[in-house]
This record gives sequence, C-alpha cells and structure tokens, in this order.
Amino acid sequence: METITSADGTVIAYDRVGEGPPVLLLPGATCTRGVLGPLAEALSDHVTAVTIDRRGRGDSNDLADPPPYVVEREVEDVAAVVAAVGGSAAVYGHSSGAALALHATVAGAGVSRLVMHDAPYSLPGGEQSAREWHAQLHEMLEDGRRGDAVAAFLRMVGMPDGMIDGMRQGPGWPAMEAIAPSLAYDSAAMGDSAGGLVPSELLARVDVPALVLAGGADHGFMIDVARQLTDDLPDGRMEHLVGAGHDAGPEVVVPQLLPFLVA
Repeated sequence: METITSADGTVIAYDRVGEGPPVLLLPGATCTRGVLGPLAEALSDHVTAVTIDRRGRGDSNDLADPPPYVVEREVEDVAAVVAAVGGSAAVYGHSSGAALALHATVAGAGVSRLVMHDAPYSLPGGEQSAREWHAQLHEMLEDGRRGDAVAAFLRMVGMPDGMIDGMRQGPGWPAMEAIAPSLAYDSAAMGDSAGGLVPSELLARVDVPALVLAGGADHGFMIDVARQLTDDLPDGRMEHLVGAGHDAGPEVVVPQLLPFLVA
C-alpha cells in the first residue's frame, strides 16, 4: 500500500501492480480498492494498474467532519494519485466510479484516456427517484442513521429486504456502516441532486479518447445509457459486453479494455 495526501490534507491509499503506462481504477459505491484488485492483476502484464480507496473508505480517510460532499474533493484525490504515478494516466471507472472518472477528465486531472463502465445514470423519465434518493441519503446521514443509509442504497439497487436484514445481523455490517458517508460522494458524482441524468454538457467537454463499456444482463437500462454516453462524447466508442452483469469479471472486461488502453 502507498499513500498520497490530497489537496485538503485527506490521505488517499492506493496499490499499484505491473509495469507500463499507468491506469487508475476507480471503484463504485461502497467498494474499496480490493474489489478491482483482480482486474488490476489481469492488466498488470501490460500496464501499471493502480487501485485506490476513494475518500472515506478502506485505508483512505476524510478530514472534513461533516464533509462537504462535493465531487471536487474526489477530483482532487484523483489528481493527486495521477501526479504520484507519473502525471498522466488512463482512468477506468466502474459504476459511480465512472462518473468520478468523467469529472476528473474534464477538470484537467491528468487523464489521458477515459473508460466508463456501467455508469448508472438516468434517462429522461427516471430523474425523480434520483432526486428522492439524494435528499433521503443526506437526511439519514445528518441524523446519524448510517445503517439505514446503507440499507436504502442496497434496496435502491435491487437487493431484497430479506437479504438486507440478514446482512444487518452479520459481522460485516459495521464496516458497511463505517463507509456510509461515502455514498454522498457517489451521489454528488452522479449528479443525483439534479436527477442523475446523463450529463451531456459534461461529456461534450471530454478531450481525450473514451471507451464506454456496458453489459446490461442485470440492468438493461444501462445499454441505452451507454449508447447516449457514446453519442455525447466527442471521441467515444462503445463495447457491449454481451451477457455480462454489472459485476463482470476480468475475463470479460480485459479483452475489450486492454486494446483501448495500449493503443
């Protein structure tokens, strides 16, 4: 594990494996850097794969208490890690990590190539649920109801209540509660306060090659979202990971990802 201090003094933890051009891997909501460890290992024969704990998770802290949950802080974190690994890097983001990757690219954080994998934006008609989630999340965090915040998130992404109840009784639940505030950073990156819609104006400002990956086996709407993302990117292309779910493994992702990274 290595660490770097972000602009506001927050310590960001990261791992790197392999040799070659650096690729920063950003996980989605509730996930720590270990989730993308297998993907990093699968890429390591060709690139330097860097996995990070986004702020407030794993071995990364978050100095503000309570923090201003704005995407700019996480963009600063990405920029700090990119600077530490050479000053320029491709960035792969999965789920809400894809939204953060997009913001970092547009903000000039040293992103040389952008990969957005299963970014769970809304299309017109789906914005109200995102707005409601954003408000509910902040209310629960302000009230100190971290467990309820995690449960609400899991319910929103489709987990049955019975399974959530079982998790709340399990030994891993305290760790889930500990990272509950980080959900507000995911919400900020996704633009949930404005409906969580595909951010066409932001996409139009991307000035590097971009790859959009989508499976759609368990969240079919992501195929339509991916097509819209690709249409809005100035230099974007889409790869449909046919039959793959949201948590597609390296054996599915790497064949489409690696040629883009080393082109």
